[in-house]
Amino acid sequence: MFSSFLLAAASSAAEEGAKVDLLTPAGGLMVWTLVIFVILFFILKKFAFAPITKAVEDREAALEAAIRDAKADREAAQILLADQRTRIEGARDEAQRIIAEGRTVSEQLRAKMLEETREEQQQMLDRARREIGSERDKAIAQLRKEAIDLAIAGASKVIEKNLDEASNRAIVDQFLASIPAVKASV
Repeated sequence: MFSSFLLAAASSAAEEGAKVDLLTPAGGLMVWTLVIFVILFFILKKFAFAPITKAVEDREAALEAAIRDAKADREAAQILLADQRTRIEGARDEAQRIIAEGRTVSEQLRAKMLEETREEQQQMLDRARREIGSERDKAIAQLRKEAIDLAIAGASKVIEKNLDEASNRAIVDQFLASIPAVKASV
């Protein structure tokens, strides 16, 4: 609208052949511009400014709510993060405790197995010693029996008279019992 007035003023000045100077104040143009501005201002105030202001205020309130929500979310996230860190630290401590317990149990089990192995070894050695002693005693008894048999056979040859075997054996047993027994190490 304002531009149409400027064009009208410029065209009337051009028709008159005068030089148009846009920077020179023109009283009529200023009055009409002021009237149009005031009318346009009241129309905009009545119909446009209220909805625009309301939209800006609504947008500002929404932004403030979003900022509050973001701050609350950030605080909640920090709390959750701290909680997770605490849980992770607790899990690490628990894992270290379980590992330490596992090591302790394995050492105890190892020590127990070593002790059982030593006991079994000792039992085997004792049993072997008993069996060796028993076999030695059997061998000694067998040797005595053979010695008696040889002595009787030798005595029979020498005397050329053979007594009955039971009395022969009794005589040799009595003789051997009177001799102190020397244990031979086998």
